[in-house]
Amino acid sequence: MGRIFVVDLEGRTYKCKFCKTHLALADDLVSRASFLLLVGELAAFHCRRGKAYLFNNAVNITFGPHEERMMLSGTHTVADIFCCYCGQIVGWKYETAHENSQKYKEGKFVLERGRIIDGADSEFYIDTRPTLSDTEDV
Repeated sequence: MGRIFVVDLEGRTYKCKFCKTHLALADDLVSRASFLLLVGELAAFHCRRGKAYLFNNAVNITFGPHEERMMLSGTHTVADIFCCYCGQIVGWKYETAHENSQKYKEGKFVLERGRIIDGADSEFYIDTRPTLSDTEDV
């Protein structure tokens, strides 16, 4: 196996919980305000292992194969994403949304909250007040 090259991000970052490799910038987190504008309602992403968050970009990842996945919001073509350093699964990337109302997700990344930490090495928590849920990957 060859040498692994990783990108070090500057600013507030979110890292792999297992090896601390940078995965995303806080600036790439899809904010609640823009999410509300996109879907017209407050929703949260969920996965098999708990809450997850939508990002515009992610780095230091590798992709699994594309697969069709039925989620509560409809059928999507997705690829699981893995930390390039330790190989742990950290989320998925939306490749294609088959429903017009879900097209805003295409090309975006979902990182699972339980598998990332913030730059201060503490657990990553965003407003955890109860909300409506667009439960994903059930």
